[in-house]
Amino acid sequence: MATEAQVKAFIAMIAPIAVRQAAKHGNKPFVSVCIAQACCESAYGTSPKMVKANAVFGIKVGKTKPHFGTAWKDKAYSTKTKECYDGRTYTEIEDFFRAYDSVEDSVEDYFDLLCTAKRYQYALNQPTPLACITGIQKAPYATSPTYISTIMGIINKYGLTIYDGPAGASAAQAVPYVVGQTYTLMKNMYVRNAPKGENLSFDDLTEDGKAHSLQDENGIILRQTTRVTVREIREIDGAVWIRIPSGWICGRGASGTVYVA
Repeated sequence: MATEAQVKAFIAMIAPIAVRQAAKHGNKPFVSVCIAQACCESAYGTSPKMVKANAVFGIKVGKTKPHFGTAWKDKAYSTKTKECYDGRTYTEIEDFFRAYDSVEDSVEDYFDLLCTAKRYQYALNQPTPLACITGIQKAPYATSPTYISTIMGIINKYGLTIYDGPAGASAAQAVPYVVGQTYTLMKNMYVRNAPKGENLSFDDLTEDGKAHSLQDENGIILRQTTRVTVREIREIDGAVWIRIPSGWICGRGASGTVYVA
């Protein structure tokens, strides 16, 4: 099960991509639905096989290997999955799923599928996320009898409708940190003397920082899962930098990659 930190990091990563692809496809499917489906299908980015394949939606290859656009380049992986064909009983099967060069390609293929395949026409241009996911499910998209309520539960729990409509882009790019709040490092990170500055030495850190550090030839690294408290926030060249007691670290890269959540 994904931790709250992993959930926040995944949503922060996928939201800008979903907003970008929705705009590219005329904003026909709801961004909130896209994000919630990615959360559900990939277990908030914690499913090992899916993450390795950049496959956040669990889209099957299909018997005729249809191409709805150019994002999918015929790569695939095999894995077991559970299907519910009678509305009551789950059966475990093994099938081939689409693999991608990047998460961006995965999201683009999702929108290409919904906007191109005729069976998803009732998911497009709907007035609400509920109507949209109902149209997607009826295509059908998944066999789970509780799929619609699961997706709506994710949307409501995490307030994903903030990414729908004209304000979605601004919400996706909003600074995801609050001064005084504590967050978790999602990977090992160098500590710097300023945003985009020089890497610090061991002696520059606080005692707590030293206790959670490693050192390589380039400087001091705070270990993944270290908890840090934000003292200051700066946005530089599209990246979000945060000052913690020991120095500066990059919270989110210019590409939208989240390092601290």
